[in-house]
Formats: sequence, structure tokens, C-alpha cells
Amino acid sequence: MKFDENKLNELFLEDTVEDDAPYGSKIKLNQNEAVATIFDWLGSLFMALVIVLLIMTFGFRIIDVDGKSMEPTLIDTDKVAITDLFYTPHNGDIVIISHAEEYQKPLVKRVIATAGQELRIDYDQNAVYVDGEKLDEPYIQGVTVHGDIPETELNGVVPEGKVFVMGDNRGISLDSRYRQIGFIDESYIIGKAQLDVIPHAYDENGVLKLDLSKIRYVYK
Repeated sequence: MKFDENKLNELFLEDTVEDDAPYGSKIKLNQNEAVATIFDWLGSLFMALVIVLLIMTFGFRIIDVDGKSMEPTLIDTDKVAITDLFYTPHNGDIVIISHAEEYQKPLVKRVIATAGQELRIDYDQNAVYVDGEKLDEPYIQGVTVHGDIPETELNGVVPEGKVFVMGDNRGISLDSRYRQIGFIDESYIIGKAQLDVIPHAYDENGVLKLDLSKIRYVYK
């Protein structure tokens, strides 16, 4: 193979032009590189913001827990991340319910039974049965008290398109046991609680304090 010496010299000169370039030209090249780097960084930042907005719009949202009805699972003033994309209610899910006509703030409750399932509450035994099986509920607190809906009206098959919900703090929770709430229309459910991202806990004096060590998945 025969090499073209002139062509080889031209290639060598192209590779070394920056080293032989005047000082001012080198500064100009460095400035251009800096500008390009800044634009790359701004582009990455913009894409990150777009992704966050998409996640917030179609994936995760943050909801405040208001009140003690979900204790001890969720504490008053906790903040939970919820998802609503393609969500269908299931037994045991902690859900956020929009009931704008009656309440100013969303309700946070646990799904006990869904449409078509048979519900029975045994107040004497502090137990809930779904389709004849007693629920294992280690997360509840307090005694399950009667609401203002009679057992004869409450117990039975959950209507189509509805869910029955209760708070984990069964002694004080305003939930589907009361006419003010009743069976919840599935369209009122705006999402499922996934993570307790800003958790709180009571100290030895009963004072509520932030406790980031309790950040967790909130199913049970």
C-alpha cells in the first residue's frame, strides 16, 4: 500500500491546529464550550421539571392527612403520596375520597369491601366479615362502634359502583357506618395512598412531632 505523504501532513495539521492556534482563539473556543455546557445543563433541568410535572399530573400527588381517624396507620398532619392512574379499588387499600359537596378536605379511609361483596359487621366481637370471612386487621385501633345506619340496612351486598370504607381508628372514625358518608361512589376516589412521605409520631409527652424514620409504604 502506498501512502500519500502530502495527505498525511494535512491530517496531522488538522489534528494540531488547536495547539498552534493563537491564545485569543483558544479563549473563544473555551467560551463556546462553556456556553454549550450551560445550555446542556439547562436542557437537562427543563426535562427534569417536565418529568416531575408529568408524574404529579398522571402519577403521584401529595395529600395531607387531616384528623385521627386513620391512626395508628397514618397520623394527623402526615403527608402521603397517592397514585390514581388506572386505579381500581381493592380491599385493604387506603384511599383518598373527594366528597366536595359535604367536605372541604378529602377523606382518607381504608377500603373494607367493594361492589358485589357481602359485608357484615359484628360489633359485639369487634370484627368485620367480607364474603363470610373474618378480616385480619392488626392495624386497627379502638372498638368498632355503631354508626347511625342500622345493621339491617348496612349489612349485606355492597351496591354496584360503590365501596364500603372505614377508618383504622374504629372508635372515632366518621365513615361508611354513618349516613353522612355511607357507601362511597367509586368515582369519588381520587387515588390510593402509597407512601407516608412526611410522617409524624407522638413523643412520650403526647406531643406530635415530625419523625422521618417512619417514612414507609402505608398499606398496613
